[in-house]
Amino acid sequence: MRLELTAVFEKVPEGYIAWVPEIPGANTQGTTLQETRANLEEAVLLVLETNRMLADQFGGSESQIRETLLIQRREAA
Repeated sequence: MRLELTAVFEKVPEGYIAWVPEIPGANTQGTTLQETRANLEEAVLLVLETNRMLADQFGGSESQIRETLLIQRREAA
């Protein structure tokens, strides 16, 4: 499975800042574009991992049904 997100990079005097608009909290910085890309990937993974942990910790009741949701792009007809 492949999930496509938007990475936004902005040049600043210290290097670059970056964020993913689809995932609030996934932002980072770096001195080079390559470093910033790597940092952004790690930030996205950490946000998703933390959200999953929090959902497991605080979510759930007997009236809820939890299952894995797979997102796949449908090909145009």
